[in-house]
Amino acid sequence: QVQLAESGGGLVQAGGSLRLSCAASGRTISNPAMAWFRQAPGKERELVAATWSIDNTYYRNSVKGRFTISRDNAKNTVYLQMTSLKPEDTAVYYCAARKTSLGALSSNDYDYWGQGTQVTVSS
Repeated sequence: QVQLAESGGGLVQAGGSLRLSCAASGRTISNPAMAWFRQAPGKERELVAATWSIDNTYYRNSVKGRFTISRDNAKNTVYLQMTSLKPEDTAVYYCAARKTSLGALSSNDYDYWGQGTQVTVSS
């Protein structure tokens, strides 16, 4: 079993920055595919960014150029650096991991989930 623990959420003004962290523990594999999803009130959960294998990444269009996903394999930690934040980025952000290093874009393909961390961007 793998446990994921997110941190780094909070309240920030529009245009500001936050860095989310997700630490994995338990029976982790080498270079698992990992991703950040988010869910705003009344909306479906959506993929924000994903990373898999050595350096493959994916970003949803609305965050390209503003968010960066990265990982520190020695620490079993994945990060989401968010800059130029907008009110529409407000959501609960979830870290997710797969049992494999192969990438995936659907939440259904992720095996482990964190509890989520709230990000609120004020206008």
